[in-house]
Amino acid sequence: MTELIIKSKARVQKHGEVFTPKRIVNQMLNIPEIKEACENLTTTFLEPAAGEGAFLIEILDRKLNMVSNEYNNDLIQYENYSLLSLSTLYGIELLEDNAQICVMNMFQKYYDYYKEQIKKHNGNMNRKVLDSAKKIISLNIGNGNFLTHEAVDGTPLVFSEWMPLNLRKTTKNIKVQRTEYTLNEIFEKTQKESGKALRQPKNEPEQIDIFDFLDENIELPEEKRTEMQYLPVKIIDVFKEEMAEIDG
Repeated sequence: MTELIIKSKARVQKHGEVFTPKRIVNQMLNIPEIKEACENLTTTFLEPAAGEGAFLIEILDRKLNMVSNEYNNDLIQYENYSLLSLSTLYGIELLEDNAQICVMNMFQKYYDYYKEQIKKHNGNMNRKVLDSAKKIISLNIGNGNFLTHEAVDGTPLVFSEWMPLNLRKTTKNIKVQRTEYTLNEIFEKTQKESGKALRQPKNEPEQIDIFDFLDENIELPEEKRTEMQYLPVKIIDVFKEEMAEIDG
């Protein structure tokens, strides 16, 4: 089967879209320093032009293979460490269809590995694990422009850091602290309070009786924003996006 490296001449002309052949991907990832990083549980990767995920999927394949060999005493351990390895992969893609395919391809790769381990351990699929995998992938793949650091809607690109807490060799159930950063903050190596959420929920404004507008002195209430932060949670529960209001 011929490997597709362009979708159309129009896309090449408009966006410079050319996909990297798999053999080139593997050659690049087999450079000793990069190969070692691909097999490290917590080493992070950011692909600035993710396409349909050629590099990210291959890195995920290598990470999950490492987890299968080194963190697989039982199914629970595999679930936790496979999600942690998944959380280290980030991508930015300008074209929406490519970004969607990248997300689906990454989830399929994760699902295939998980299915193998279910069979090996004679276990059952944990819906929370799959939901958390979907949440991590969807948040780690941004649809936007790496050069401008903006999402397609013009807002800053935002990514979540999934920091493991008290991770030791004997840890079985991993807890993580989610903290959000803009891409600018990542490049500037900004330090911020753990758990900081940039996507803040808005409180509903107080309802005003329509007849109140007859009073010229009425003051409209200002829109209130509640500062929130993410709570530390088990990595298999990140899909719940548990938050708490910040005091002050």
